[in-house]
Amino acid sequence: MTKLLDIAIEAAKDLPAEMQDEVAGILLSFMGADKGEVYQLTPEEEASFAKSLDQAAKGEFASEEEVQAVLSKYRL
Repeated sequence: MTKLLDIAIEAAKDLPAEMQDEVAGILLSFMGADKGEVYQLTPEEEASFAKSLDQAAKGEFASEEEVQAVLSKYRL
């Protein structure tokens, strides 16, 4: 498992159960487990992921305040 995937899974463990199931469903859908097909990224999605990976490699992460703002928006 890559470090980034491990970080994402650890972060998802802190979510409410309903949101964990939603994240799991999205990941499985993305991998094609639901239809036997692998999702193909659009050029825009590929560029977004490349930017995100570059930022992660540079250690450019959201601040604690930014993370809490997003989490509070989606907490039940």
